[in-house]
Amino acid sequence: MNNPPQNLEITLKRSLIGVPLKVKKVALAIGLSKPNQTVTRVDHPTIQGMIFKIQHLIEVKTV
Repeated sequence: MNNPPQNLEITLKRSLIGVPLKVKKVALAIGLSKPNQTVTRVDHPTIQGMIFKIQHLIEVKTV
């Protein structure tokens, strides 16, 4: 019936040095500030949009 939401494990694979300010703000909003830092977030359309914007800097796994 009502499935529990999935969690996403998001890892910052590249540094934020030299990226546009908009991209940096999106990464910081997700909770990523250092390379190889990993955060867990609930799979939600808002988070999916953020992931789409910084997909070239991160790696995403479902947990």
